[in-house]
This record gives sequence, C-alpha cells and structure tokens, in this order.
Amino acid sequence: MKYYLIVGEASGDLHASNLMRAIREKDAQAEFRFFGGDLMAAVGGTRVKHYKELAYMGFIPVLLHLRTIFHNMDYCKQDICRWNPDVLILVDYPGFNLKIAKYIRKQTQIPIYYYISPKIWAWKEFRIKNIKRDVDELFSILPFEVEFFKKHEYQIHYVGNPSVDAVEEYCKNHPKDKAQFLSENALTDKPLVALLAGSRKQEIKDNLTRMIEASRDFPDYQFVVAGAPGIEPAFYRQFMADDTKILFGKTYDLLHYSEAALVTSGTATLETALFHVPQVVCYYTAAGKLVSFLRKLVLKVKFISLVNLIAGEEVVTELVADGMKVPNVKAELKRILPGGEGRQAMLDGYRRIDEILGKAGASEKAATEIIRCLNR
Repeated sequence: MKYYLIVGEASGDLHASNLMRAIREKDAQAEFRFFGGDLMAAVGGTRVKHYKELAYMGFIPVLLHLRTIFHNMDYCKQDICRWNPDVLILVDYPGFNLKIAKYIRKQTQIPIYYYISPKIWAWKEFRIKNIKRDVDELFSILPFEVEFFKKHEYQIHYVGNPSVDAVEEYCKNHPKDKAQFLSENALTDKPLVALLAGSRKQEIKDNLTRMIEASRDFPDYQFVVAGAPGIEPAFYRQFMADDTKILFGKTYDLLHYSEAALVTSGTATLETALFHVPQVVCYYTAAGKLVSFLRKLVLKVKFISLVNLIAGEEVVTELVADGMKVPNVKAELKRILPGGEGRQAMLDGYRRIDEILGKAGASEKAATEIIRCLNR
C-alpha cells in the first residue's frame, strides 16, 4: 500500500520514522512519500520537503513567511492528490495538518488517519469539530486522551507512547560507560546537568540565556547543552558562556549520564522522565505576567509538561512565563540535585509514570491498528 505522511518538527520525524519501520515489517510492499526529516528519509521512500521548511514559530516569523507557508500548503495538497495514496497519515502539527485534512476530505476519498493527536484538550477544544468531520481514525499516545475524546463521542485508539519505545531501545543498545562518554566528548569528570532549551530558535533564545545564568551558581557541576536538529552551532554560541559545551545528535547520551536537567516543555520533558533524570521545566515568555493571566483563561489544563499531565499531579516543577526567573531556576535545581530534598519524590513520581504508560511497543501497535483499519 501507499502511505503519505506529514510531520512538522523533530519529534514527529522520530516517531513517524519508527512507525514507518513498523508498517514495513507488516507490509513488505509499503511505499512511503512524506513531508518529514532525516530519520524518515533513512527508512526509505520519497521526501517531498523537509519539515524545517514548514516550521515557523511566533506571530512575527509566521507573518514574515506567510507566502512560503501558503505555497507549501498548496503544494502539499496537490502532491497528495497526484500521488493518490491508500492513506494519509498526519503526525501532530495541527495548524498545518488539520487544514490539509479539510482539503483532502473535500476533494478525495483518501482515508485520513491522525497519529499523535492534536492537543485540543489543552486549548482550541473547538477543533474537535474538524477532527470528527475530517479524520477517519485517530491514534493517541497519551492515555488520558481516551476519556477526553470519549466525552466528545469520538472513538480513538490508544497505542502506547513511542517515547517509551525510543528510550528503552536506546538503553538496551547503550550500556553505561560514563568514562568513555566524557572522554569522547572532551568533558570533565564533574557531574553532568543537561540543558534542553527547545527545538525552535525562539525557544532557545528565550530560555538558554537564563539557564546558563542559573548554572553559574553550581561550580561543582558541568552544564552541557543538547543541540537541536537543524539549529546551527553559531546560533547557540550567542547565548552561551565560552566554556559551556554543546553536543549535537547526542541528547539521549547526555540524559543517560546526567544527574539533573533543565528542560523546555515538550516531548523532551517526558523523555527526561523516562531516563529517570530529575528536571526543572523552564519556559520563558515575554510579558510573563500577562501570559500567566491569559494562561488561566485560555488553557483547559493545570499543567504544560507531559510528565505532570500524564501523572495527573505535579511531579516536576514548571517555571512558566513570569515564573521562569533565574533565582527560581537556581532554587528548584538545588532541590533536585543529589542530596536535595525534592529529588527522591520526583524519582518516585517517574516510576508511577512508567506504570501508567506501560511497556514499549507503541509503533508496532499503531502500525497493526493502521493496517487493520485499512483492511477493514
């Protein structure tokens, strides 16, 4: 069968690539065409455009690139129609993907499946109308979404979380050898703290400077930045101290050996928890007091990190908007470093999340369900 996939960021590229591998194991004749990244390209098929050509964040960048965004959207619509796949699989990235789904639903008979559902439970709950109208099957990776969509009389498939698969696979293939890791990356023998400042330039600009400033109060630790795919080293350097190390393509390696982490909200918060690395969630925004006020009005959930959302309670501290200040970062990091009073409670919370998410196998379950639905 012919599968057309669309992702809009690095985490989507990772999870879609694993899904593609699982589909190919069950459908040896599978053909793939996609808007995606390097990991998907490594699996095989035809990449139409790289997700970096789609990803713009913030009002001004979006406004400046409107022409490109509309061009890419139109091109994507026409390319899907020309190729006429057996199924269109949308992966997260709702701002783009739901518009594609609306067009394809009107113009074709192509089945539309959604893998990693839009987070409409957080905000924009009105999008449920679009999903019920345009999406044939939805495959969720978050257990609490089942009840949310059930409330809206929309049946979904919970397939487990692919981050569990990715972390378990990594740990299985990378037994710990900290001395070798430190040596290969020219690091000292001081304990490590990972800095994961986001995957987009605006996030990095807003968060990394404050993370670096907070790190100066901890001379007994070495702070290492996990570089995001597609972001050039020169961009990071303008926000970093000269002696701060940055590693690209080694986020899991860094988490594997870190004592703690400062993490910008997103999939990285869950991955950090799955590595059982205590963390502080850091998400700075301009006009913090206003954003905090609007957050209470707009957001339908108490938390922004996947860790706390899955647990249904505060396992990790979230420093968001006006809460993301350097003194707060210092205080919370001190609490979770070895010997800190909050460290063990967070590790206990991580074990509860392990139990909630269950065992690995999300990609395989999703592939099985997708093919079952198509054959049905």
